[in-house]
Amino acid sequence: MAIEILTKEDLNQFHKSLLEDIKEILKGKNEQSKKWLKSTEVRKLLNISPGTLQNLRINGTLTYTKIGGTVYYDNSDIEKVLNGNKVNALPTLFK
Repeated sequence: MAIEILTKEDLNQFHKSLLEDIKEILKGKNEQSKKWLKSTEVRKLLNISPGTLQNLRINGTLTYTKIGGTVYYDNSDIEKVLNGNKVNALPTLFK
């Protein structure tokens, strides 16, 4: 049985490698967001009331799918609505 000696440099290298692996795992989880969101998740995401969400459905701003009594929203549709209503900042304010 051979004895191996660990140095501080070995531990630092292991630490850096472990942190990089954790960052990659977390990065992958962020990219894999849910495709379909329930009403409560959409309300929390947009910080809106149930009535406002219903108005967005009624006026056609936000598309949805209803299965049984549960309403689902496509995450990409929510992003399109947010990007479509984006207001550009005036460049003169930051000079």
